[in-house]
Amino acid sequence: MREITAAQAAAALRDGDTLLVGGSGGGHAVPDALLEAVGQRFLSTGAPRGITALHPVGLGDGQTRGAGHLAHVGLLKRAVSGTFVNSPGVARLALDEQIEAYTLPQGALSQLMREMAAGRPGLITKMGLNTFVDPRLGGGRQSRRSAEDLVELITLKGDEYLLYRPYKVDVCFIRGSAIDEDGNLSMEHEAVTLDMLSMAQATRRQGGIVIAQAKRKVPRATLHPKMVKVPGILVDAFVIVPDQWQTYETQDSLAYSGHHRVTLDEVPKLPAGPRRVVARRGALELFEGAICNLGSGISTGIANVAAEEAVLHRICLTNEQGNIGGAPASGNEAGAARSPDAQIDQPYQFDFYDGGGLDLAFLSFAEFDAAGNVNVSRFGGRIVGPGGFINISQGAKRVIFGGTLTAGESKKAVKQVEQVTFSGPYARQRGQQVLYVTECAVFRLGAEGPELIEVAPGLEARDVIARMAFVPAVSPDLRRMDAALFEDGPMGLASRLPGRAPRANADRLP
Repeated sequence: MREITAAQAAAALRDGDTLLVGGSGGGHAVPDALLEAVGQRFLSTGAPRGITALHPVGLGDGQTRGAGHLAHVGLLKRAVSGTFVNSPGVARLALDEQIEAYTLPQGALSQLMREMAAGRPGLITKMGLNTFVDPRLGGGRQSRRSAEDLVELITLKGDEYLLYRPYKVDVCFIRGSAIDEDGNLSMEHEAVTLDMLSMAQATRRQGGIVIAQAKRKVPRATLHPKMVKVPGILVDAFVIVPDQWQTYETQDSLAYSGHHRVTLDEVPKLPAGPRRVVARRGALELFEGAICNLGSGISTGIANVAAEEAVLHRICLTNEQGNIGGAPASGNEAGAARSPDAQIDQPYQFDFYDGGGLDLAFLSFAEFDAAGNVNVSRFGGRIVGPGGFINISQGAKRVIFGGTLTAGESKKAVKQVEQVTFSGPYARQRGQQVLYVTECAVFRLGAEGPELIEVAPGLEARDVIARMAFVPAVSPDLRRMDAALFEDGPMGLASRLPGRAPRANADRLP
């Protein structure tokens, strides 16, 4: 097994290649040293040119790291990812029509890695129907020059599905904690495991090159086989980066890797303000044993509220990167979790989500409209992308969207969203329960669109409607939001957490 330098890894790329990259968000298992070397090679030599960057999860620190290392005119031809929010340089190239740009559901791209590994014709799924990813609504394109159809609408046995087409991968960059002399890669100190195995399998099947970044090299036969995430038979070369941090902000958190259990008082309390009110109102939808997903943004505050209210152990919080249990992290650390009960590979997490495994999904909104549609993917001159939002929102039994009703002078309840990331009519057709929670009002998805069902103390329906660009239906049973939401101390959720309904076949157990 060859140990090489980051510069030598970058030299493996040729003009026009497709580069597949593992990792998540703010540095979680991101092979950043390899990406940096590619950017430096281009700046010094002008090569490689016209590559396609493919990564299911957005990569970057919100500035220049991660996929941002590739954000140079001429280096990138095309970017395909779940989101560009972590790499504003790539988003800027897309906005300026300098590259072909697509943002596709994180779950679909992650699951597609397995389909590619097996040589199947692509991923067939309903996830993305009636959103901007649907070919009838744009096919996931985020630039006008993106001409190729990466998603196809098909019909099987009378039902509509989307076919996400596979990619030909030339070079794959992955990352782990330790690698032995034979190339066996472990991930025991990473915050996530993601789809590294499937990526390596997919690349090798197509004759591509797999290069792994790791923090340390260990002797042959010293890694426990159950700790090996990617076997050496799939790795062509590796690069050792001794100062590799766990994330861009955290050098080494034993809580993120699951080696240390935090106590509830180690989870920070949310400061007073709209974010706290929205998270606390969302938390009122929790029930005993609820299996939940927390999306990025304002909804990650559910974990903080659950800890403050001492109910974190009575529910199960998850994130799409594969963490189950514990307290999902927020901000630039989103994707990690403090003291998870289990860490599974990302494609399997999305299998569970797509199959209806989530009782509740707490997701943020950038804007929602009169039809009940939600947009988080493109707004206000920004390209963000859906991340895991589409899989999560379409798969969950109940969805709670959270956000402020206004942003400065701008109204976030609009007549028509700029891009449909969640379809209200499609949710209504499938009988999905949907809430829209803000700091001053709560709406539910009604027969025609959002229906106002709660207003904050001191406000009337007319005050809320004045902050909206459309007039919603108003429930005849309009009530006040719980006053405890706006107070400083705990709201007593532990004593009033509802029980869950009995599960099917529960009577088979003693």
